[in-house]
Amino acid sequence: MATTALKLAKLDGKPEIFHTLQGEGVSMGVPSVFVRSSLCNLHCTWCDTDYTWNWEGTPWTHETGVKYSKQDYIVSLEPGEVARLVTSIGKGCKNVILTGGEPLLQQTAWSEMIRHLRALDPQYRFEVETNGTQIPDEFMSEAIDQWNVSAKLSNSGNDEKLRIKPDALRYFVSRENAWFKFVIQTAEDLTEVQQLENDYAIPKAKILLMPEGRTETSLQQKRLWLADICRDQGYRFSDRLHIQLWGSKRGV
Repeated sequence: MATTALKLAKLDGKPEIFHTLQGEGVSMGVPSVFVRSSLCNLHCTWCDTDYTWNWEGTPWTHETGVKYSKQDYIVSLEPGEVARLVTSIGKGCKNVILTGGEPLLQQTAWSEMIRHLRALDPQYRFEVETNGTQIPDEFMSEAIDQWNVSAKLSNSGNDEKLRIKPDALRYFVSRENAWFKFVIQTAEDLTEVQQLENDYAIPKAKILLMPEGRTETSLQQKRLWLADICRDQGYRFSDRLHIQLWGSKRGV
């Protein structure tokens, strides 16, 4: 059977696969192997992985003003080779996080990679970082252990019709293993979170609020008042552990 190549982000000329600690969400601090896919259907102006979508010649805007060459920032690999790299780079780590970009744009290839890894060891566990606009297929629905759904607010710069897909959000709300993480820039963003919480019956206990920021300084300006909001209104707070530990450095 023919395989479908995975399009991955490229870091220092190599596929961006790295062994680190999960920096966000309910698994924060858990040793994990990240596999970063390229390509995204959204284009957030503050995105910290804009090298997965902000290509030369495209009309999309980003606060840095930088554009990227697809040739320099995408590498295509067979799923079996990606699985091999996960095992060698991960040093026995069994928590694998599929991130991006938007991983669910490449479900067929991810499915093949997951099958390869679970054939080696059924204890492999998989998380997916998704923007919540794509509905998983049957295999992915059953294979993924945890969905980290980062539905985008208007502060992302995306049109509402692109970033809010009702059927997809309802799907994730129906899953016991889905968590909802919202990137917060100002206290006014909370109104949108509450509207989505009400419209889609998202359990408050499943909602995490995370300050937007790519540097420790910018995070510190937001985390204290956001922590107060979470405490007073019953939301879970998510920091960005990797920024605290390693700054904006990629691949750690």
